[in-house]
Parts: sequence; structure tokens; C-alpha cells
Amino acid sequence: MKFLDIGEVSAQSGIKPSALRYYEEIGLIASVFRHGLRRQFSPDVLLQLKLIAMGKTAGFSLEEIAGMFGTNGAPDLPRAALHRKADEIDRQIRELSALSDTLRHVAECPAPSHMECPTFRRLLDVAGKRAGAGKGAQAARRGGGV
Repeated sequence: MKFLDIGEVSAQSGIKPSALRYYEEIGLIASVFRHGLRRQFSPDVLLQLKLIAMGKTAGFSLEEIAGMFGTNGAPDLPRAALHRKADEIDRQIRELSALSDTLRHVAECPAPSHMECPTFRRLLDVAGKRAGAGKGAQAARRGGGV
């Protein structure tokens, strides 16, 4: 098996060597040995790095991502957590879509003043209710009140 040194892993993954060293330090990836001062990695590390990148993009913390790898570094993906995260992303998509629609309306609204536009005022009311609901939900997840 041909091993990859840290420079090759960095070049192929687009991840800086300093980040690779940090990922190794916190246990996300593991080098197999050193050749001189350079860490050597199994080619499987490239798949791990893709999974780490996907997890980060999805909003998982590095600690949560670390829990998605077994002791041998093989992926052990928690399906329930992935479903919850997908549901959260779907909710964010709906909220961002509504925000995008609001911004487009504001940009194209023919009213002389946005505050005179009934559609804009209705959108503000909806946005305010969502923001309040979001704060309540976040506080509930943390175990506190609003």
C-alpha cells in the first residue's frame, strides 16, 4: 500500500497541513507512521476528510463528527442524528426561502415607502413571529426560558 505524506494529503484534499495536524490531535484522523518528520497517512484518510467536510458543512461540530468514526477510523454514521440534522436543514431552507422572498419583494416593491406596503408589513409580522419562535425553541433546547 502506498502511503501519503501530509503534503500529498493536503494537496489532494485542499486542507491545510495545520488543519490536518489539528484533526489528528483531536482524533478525527490518524497518521500511520512518520517518514522523517513528515506524517504518513493511509489513502483512506481522503474519504475521512470528505466525510469531515460534509459534516462541517451540515453544521455538525468537530466533536460530533469525531463520534461518527469508529475506533479504527471507519465511518459509523448515526442515522438518527443524520435525520435530525436533515430536518433542521430543511427548516433552515424554508426560513431562508421566506427571507429571500421578503428581500426580493422589498427590492421590487412599487410602494413609495416600504412601511406603506401592506405586503411588506405582513412579511415583517411573519418574520417577527418566526424570530420569536426561534429564540423560544433555542432556549428550550438549552433548558432555559425565553
